[in-house]
Amino acid sequence: IEDEELHDDDTSVSMELLNEVGMAISAEPENFEINSKIARQLRNKRKMIETGAGIDWATAEALAFGTLMVEGTGVRLSGQDSGRGTFSHRHCVLIDQVNENRYFPLSYIRDGQAGFEVMDSPLSEAGVLGFEYGYSLADPHTLVLWEAQFGDFANGAQVIIDQFIVSGETKWLRMSGIVMLLPHGFEGQGPEHSSARPERFLQLCAEDNIQVVNITTPANYFHALRRQVRRNFRKPMIVMAPKSLLRHKLVVSKLGEMGPDTRFRRVLPETDRLVLDKDVRRVVLCSGKVYYDLLQARRDGDIKDVALVRLEQFYPWPRKTLYQQLSRYPNAEVLWCQEEPANMGGWFFVYPRLQAMFDKLDGVNKRPVYVGRKAAASPATGNNKVHVAEQAELVERALSGKIEDIPQPFVRSGY
Repeated sequence: IEDEELHDDDTSVSMELLNEVGMAISAEPENFEINSKIARQLRNKRKMIETGAGIDWATAEALAFGTLMVEGTGVRLSGQDSGRGTFSHRHCVLIDQVNENRYFPLSYIRDGQAGFEVMDSPLSEAGVLGFEYGYSLADPHTLVLWEAQFGDFANGAQVIIDQFIVSGETKWLRMSGIVMLLPHGFEGQGPEHSSARPERFLQLCAEDNIQVVNITTPANYFHALRRQVRRNFRKPMIVMAPKSLLRHKLVVSKLGEMGPDTRFRRVLPETDRLVLDKDVRRVVLCSGKVYYDLLQARRDGDIKDVALVRLEQFYPWPRKTLYQQLSRYPNAEVLWCQEEPANMGGWFFVYPRLQAMFDKLDGVNKRPVYVGRKAAASPATGNNKVHVAEQAELVERALSGKIEDIPQPFVRSGY
């Protein structure tokens, strides 16, 4: 494990506790008329726990919440549709189909556990996020989360973000461990439901004031949540949360990846069997959902000489960890690939940091190469066919395009 990651406190959990929590959250309550679809989900969740495989995003989140609560840490979650989950994935509140009684599986794990609160809040983002920020100050030993219905809903709370969340520690010496869950990913849903505007948060990063993550595995999400309250300090965490990945067949983890000797990974290395490291011709560095588009296309094309490295945490910048991964491939070109337009996403943030790294790596290309959408005023197109064509093009360029033929932003006209 890299030096940077050893600074994180232990976030692993015993397999016994993981199984205890898993069985509790997948149990159907007695004398309760549960919706048949939800009952099927609970059975699927039970199978995940029993087999120790196929743990999806919602189950990993529930395991993080449940294990913290058994250990004495309360959990508080609010957002526009947090009980069900905007994408019908969470269902941490069950409703009786006859009398509308409510049941919270996370509240019935073990006697003496800490409390769980989940609230479906109104569309008053500034007011709700401001309240939750204040709650996180008043009770730093509770995991406090605010979830936007879509990431762009944070626009309505920008004043709270700017004035308090990213600068409160510097201005008033008040630490906050609030977590902001902002669904993010380009999936043809139009401009308003594609981007959580990661570039805004990255521009606000300085002096270790916040954490910005774009996580790709349920196990890493589990550890990120537990890390928030297992450290002996508090920092806000901005999560570029998934949408389609909530049910993606490849976005699953093993229960053991949350067990002993595991922790949050700031950078995830190549996982497929490729050619020898010295024979890899290209490394594509990326973050978030686009990784799975690249992975699928690479497998479909049987490409064995392109490595995919995932940046799971943008800030604090994992310099040592990323350097160790890139240095594995001495003869490879290094590209940065993102879904967002060139003037958005992570490009402006990673470029100078990668350039400083390239000066020491002595790799094939002497400066980072950008692959993604051209600069745009709107976060995304409103036409699904255009979206699909754009996505296919950027994936093709990242895996197979010649560097000299890839348009670089702000160099050629229109970029």
